[in-house]
Amino acid sequence: MGAKRIGTHALLWMMGLGLVAAARTAAAQDTQYGPKDQQIPPPSCLTLRGAWEGGYSPCTAQTHAQWLADVTHWRMERRIRIGYDPARYELPAFKWAQSAFMQPQMMVHDRYFYDPANGYTVDRYLDDLTKRYGGIDAVLIWATYPNMGIDDRNQLDMVRSMPGGVEGVRKMVDDFHRRGVRVLFPMMMWDQGTHDPGMPWPEAVAQLMKEVDADGVNGDTQDGVPLAFSLAAEKLEHPLVFEPEGGPHDEGLSWNVLTWGQYTFQFVPTVDRYRWLEPRHQVNIQGRWLRDKTDDLQFAFFNGEGWESWENVWGIWNGVTPRDAEATRRVATIERAVAPFFASQDWEPFYPMHHYGVYASRWPVGEQTVWTIVNRNEYNVSGPQMTVAHKDGMRYFDLYHGVELKPVMKGGDAVLEFATEPHGYGAILATAGEPNAQIKDLMAKMAEMTAKPLVTYSHEWTPLPQKLLEIAATAPARTTPEGMVKVEGGDFDFKVEGIEIEGSDDVGVDLQYPWEDSARRFHEHPMQVKSFYIDKYPVTNAEFKRFLDETRYRPKDALNFLKDWKDGRYPEGAAKKPVTWVSLEDARAYAKWAGKRLPHEWEWQYAAQGKDQRIYPWGNCDWQRTGLRPVATTQAAATLPSRAALPEPDSAKSAAPKPAPQATACQWGPNEGDYPAPLMDSGRMMPAASDVDAHPLGASPSGVMDMVGNVWQWTDEFADEHTRAAILRGGSHYRPLGSIWYFPQAYKNTQHGKLLLMGPSYDRSGAVGFRCVRDAE
Repeated sequence: MGAKRIGTHALLWMMGLGLVAAARTAAAQDTQYGPKDQQIPPPSCLTLRGAWEGGYSPCTAQTHAQWLADVTHWRMERRIRIGYDPARYELPAFKWAQSAFMQPQMMVHDRYFYDPANGYTVDRYLDDLTKRYGGIDAVLIWATYPNMGIDDRNQLDMVRSMPGGVEGVRKMVDDFHRRGVRVLFPMMMWDQGTHDPGMPWPEAVAQLMKEVDADGVNGDTQDGVPLAFSLAAEKLEHPLVFEPEGGPHDEGLSWNVLTWGQYTFQFVPTVDRYRWLEPRHQVNIQGRWLRDKTDDLQFAFFNGEGWESWENVWGIWNGVTPRDAEATRRVATIERAVAPFFASQDWEPFYPMHHYGVYASRWPVGEQTVWTIVNRNEYNVSGPQMTVAHKDGMRYFDLYHGVELKPVMKGGDAVLEFATEPHGYGAILATAGEPNAQIKDLMAKMAEMTAKPLVTYSHEWTPLPQKLLEIAATAPARTTPEGMVKVEGGDFDFKVEGIEIEGSDDVGVDLQYPWEDSARRFHEHPMQVKSFYIDKYPVTNAEFKRFLDETRYRPKDALNFLKDWKDGRYPEGAAKKPVTWVSLEDARAYAKWAGKRLPHEWEWQYAAQGKDQRIYPWGNCDWQRTGLRPVATTQAAATLPSRAALPEPDSAKSAAPKPAPQATACQWGPNEGDYPAPLMDSGRMMPAASDVDAHPLGASPSGVMDMVGNVWQWTDEFADEHTRAAILRGGSHYRPLGSIWYFPQAYKNTQHGKLLLMGPSYDRSGAVGFRCVRDAE
């Protein structure tokens, strides 16, 4: 507003006018059944209401016609209001999206997709899905969250870090294409804290997607992907299908030809807003945490759309049950065979059915019509189901059961009789004469599938068991090895929690220790820890260089190995900095050479925490806390007690239960070196870590240094059938700003990070190092 200043009241008044105008615009379109977010409500007469709610009156032909006229008029007017342009739906490059019904979000860490010993195993991954639920049409390959943000690699770097780099990724994409599966990658516009891509994001995304020959992009957390991204891809002559996670503005439907459907489920299905505006638009319903997929599948089948068959949710396995898997196979088989019908501009949702709780959509194309039907009831429905206007020569086929129906004629109408299972499905084809070969093939498949009712398949959900990978003991040391500290054994209450952003405390989240019967977020276990020796400091660049010189070690997967080194040498002045850009395998190789091993997590925590429940290795002061109060003068700093001068806990008192200690602000010296750990860096480029001996006041009760806040440290590895994960301890000096979705820190002694593992090139990080232990006699 230039040099003018507007008073607060005037500004609020203007904002109020804007809100009123927006509200008027939203309400300006006259409709009784306006969409609520992405869902258009059904006719009110379809909802059963008790006497106390005004009673229930079944729908009539008139009420159905009124509802259909209302939503049809809304669609016509809405297309005019948004200046709808259907051009992209007519492009050959985008036709595949209209029949992409089954699309999982696949974590690159899935062990069925990648095996460090054998590389990419696309066939194994696809064969498993085909066997379990009939296969997929597209795949969303997820390489970013939740690992992204552990260092300054941005979302595109995470893809480039995958084994084989860009060339390896492209070959992997080719493997999917060979099997007829389209490939999408995600983009995260919340990723503005890691390093800048060096060009506008639309161009950067389009360029990498062309390099790997991707077919589309999922817009994570976006309520519509801006047109600029489509234009950038088309400028490179590599058009991309864009699929926002959230619902776009209706105008964006012209270039967002795919979307997710994140529905609110109810008994009566709803009509998808975008599919109603443009039936060629494809939707994949997403309900990642739901353990019962019936709502997802029935709403999808009713709307002629797809399902995000997502099971590996950030490394937490939420697998489909046998019943849901079989239902998926049947729904997908039918949808693929009749896909052209779902583009019908004459789609009629809620075609009148005879029974309450059974809902159908009618899809006419020329002289043929398909109905997709769902039974939302908990019981079987059979007998007369629907009435259709009959024409001479018309025949009717139950596509779900694979049989021809013999209609009961009533005047000029045909009454069709068939059965639908509890929470089951149906599909009917009306066609003149003999069905084509594709329909005959479909019916043969469906007859075989449906010979066994869905009810005979188990609907019980079970979590995957995890296993802790064994760490072999070392030769026991009689005396303290050079550079190590002895940690005397004893009783230890091992209490730790995972810091995963999502998953709440559901079973399957975080880890399953050997003494637990399932994975969970919160853990507590009394144990007897044996004495051991632990490196006083994390392994440094100089120490790792000595290992390389003596062994000539070179990993098979060398991408990102010692990324910050040049020509086999660490940067000048970095001899005492912790070595980073080493994988778990690299760290194990060093430990074996040194006659040591990596620590179990509880050993690391015991060395950091001791027995007094302290929050940090040095005590209970939070050096990163807002309101940090550095002491102003050297004289004042000298009056503070050192760690060594602090009184030891009274053993008699410590035996009694006591409340957990509370963090306080640190009061150390005026310089950063006076703090017990480095202060956090949060720029877009991650600086180097501190020297391992830069913070002597950060020592643990055992005298172990640099345990928290400089670099994460490798400890244990866990695995289930689908995911491997490493436990990181200590946190690091770096976390990018700008989003809660970046990999969180775990500075407290009772917290750990869980890093999903894929392969060494991807797992290596500039914020992850390690220290070793050795068993004691």
